[in-house]
Amino acid sequence: MKILVIKRDKIGDLLLTTPMLAVLKAALPQAEVHLLANDYNAWVVADDPNADRRWIYRRARVGRSVRPGAALHAAWQALVMRLQGYDWAIVANGSESPRAIRRGLQSGAKRVVACVEDASRWPRLTHGLSVAAGVHEVDRMIGLLAPLGVVAPVPAPLPVYRLPETSRAAAAGWLEARGLAPRGYVVLGLGARRAKKQPSTGQILRWSRHWLDTHGLQTVFMWTPGRSDNPLYPGDDEVAEPVLAARERHIHPFRGPIPPALGLIWGARTSVFPDSGLMHFAAASPGGVLGLFAETHVSPHPSQWGPRGSNVDFLDAPTSVAALSDEQVLGRVARLLGA
Repeated sequence: MKILVIKRDKIGDLLLTTPMLAVLKAALPQAEVHLLANDYNAWVVADDPNADRRWIYRRARVGRSVRPGAALHAAWQALVMRLQGYDWAIVANGSESPRAIRRGLQSGAKRVVACVEDASRWPRLTHGLSVAAGVHEVDRMIGLLAPLGVVAPVPAPLPVYRLPETSRAAAAGWLEARGLAPRGYVVLGLGARRAKKQPSTGQILRWSRHWLDTHGLQTVFMWTPGRSDNPLYPGDDEVAEPVLAARERHIHPFRGPIPPALGLIWGARTSVFPDSGLMHFAAASPGGVLGLFAETHVSPHPSQWGPRGSNVDFLDAPTSVAALSDEQVLGRVARLLGA
């Protein structure tokens, strides 16, 4: 049996799909499982033993730039993939994704599974599943395996990321240059796009001082490079600037690419991140994470997007993370440090 899993989303979304791949391979060990991802997120499962083959497609648009060759590559790739003779294609989205569904139908698979709002809109779809409300994304992904006769295990496996040695080495060099020891710091990150999910400058300064005075831990302050109006990927430079202006010696700024960032997260005692892709990676790391959510009656809710890991917690602020008390945040972090 040959099965194609299609995942078009961002890096955190693909990480939350790794439990589904593990369940699928455990239930059907003789099946050949292929994964179709894009040139932005495919590295997340580069070493995943539950994906026998990765297909990587080029995004047609990156920011405001259009890539003319992407359409030609997509047409060629679709033809080659149809020749694979897939028995099943699973569109791995917890809600309806028209583009991903179209890719599933173009794969030529005998049976295609996807979440849909209205199955009548997709007459060629053999298994249109209702969108599950109030269910975590990990469990939604595993639920897509039901048409294959796969029963969801309880509890579900946790998301897994295998940190490459290059990321570990890059982080080790960065730490050594600053006199920091592994497990001797907390990673405090930004990277949420929306101001309501970002801690304030005052919170960052107070929390980092507390971790130093109470736990003897330095702070690696991490944010997404770039201005907030960056068309390719909005950054957090403006939010980080006042923290840097304080020139606190125990706060070590990291404004860099993802590979060494993940190495730093893996070496931390624990991490604090707003709801973001890096929050999910931190949840999969040895130190775990405190995830920060805000105004979840209109924004993604932790019941669907909360961190999944062996040492995780989250706070759900009614209006904004800036309104959370220091006692709330520092108390939760102390629990993670004691785990």
